[in-house]
Amino acid sequence: MKRKVKNIIIHVILAILAVIWLFPIFWVVMTSFRKESGVNINYFFPKELTFDNYTRLFTDTQVINFPRMFVNTLIISIFSCIIATTFVLCTSYCMSRLRFKMRKPFMNLAMILGLFPAFMSMVAVYFILKLAGLTEGGLIRVALVLVYSAGAGAGFYIAKGFFDTVPKSLTEAAILDGCTQFQVFYKIICPLSKPIIVYTILTSFLGPWLDFIFVKVIVGAKDEYWTVSVGLYNMLEREFIQKWYTSWAAGAVLVSIPIAILFLIMQRFYVDGMSGAVKG
Repeated sequence: MKRKVKNIIIHVILAILAVIWLFPIFWVVMTSFRKESGVNINYFFPKELTFDNYTRLFTDTQVINFPRMFVNTLIISIFSCIIATTFVLCTSYCMSRLRFKMRKPFMNLAMILGLFPAFMSMVAVYFILKLAGLTEGGLIRVALVLVYSAGAGAGFYIAKGFFDTVPKSLTEAAILDGCTQFQVFYKIICPLSKPIIVYTILTSFLGPWLDFIFVKVIVGAKDEYWTVSVGLYNMLEREFIQKWYTSWAAGAVLVSIPIAILFLIMQRFYVDGMSGAVKG
């Protein structure tokens, strides 16, 4: 009886927390289908549902060009994800399997630098990019990719911890059979490390997809290179909020779709990796 009461209390608490967590998401979704424009309303459920807010995002592009911002964000996130994932996994393998001079001091330095927020360096990063001529024209996208991926290798600790769990006897046997370090990494470590690879891909994609600070600083007022975070923020400015508030909610829903798709695709590899690791 005590166990049943305890389970009931736990499930009630979890249900309350789930409602609190899901309520803002449900509110944004309902607002995205609301026909009445503006912010100040005294009811929660829309009186009339419509898809006009989603249509406006792709048709009314004179002031806020959402499709262009979406494409900019997608391009920057994909390239940043590929480069950052490669850097993190390669660095993690080197720190986990190779032994060389200054290895421990480098790991300690990376850990100390990781304690500081990244935006502390944004002013210095901006002036470096400006001196390199990467803050004008189409090179702004290149600058953003560099910002999100260049220092990604310093965040190797989580992946390194996972690589450390792979038995060293497997890599030693492969090297004795004539495999190079790259072959060991690609053919042995990676197939057994799918969960951490999935995690690295997701975090590398979410960073540029959701970032606001660096885009605002580097891009500035050049709206042709805005990402969705800056675009959604500008929809809430005083001169736009009455007209674009419900479309802002629709944009917030659309922004979450690529993240959900990526997670659903990667989840299968995560499960397969876990089963493979257990068998290994």
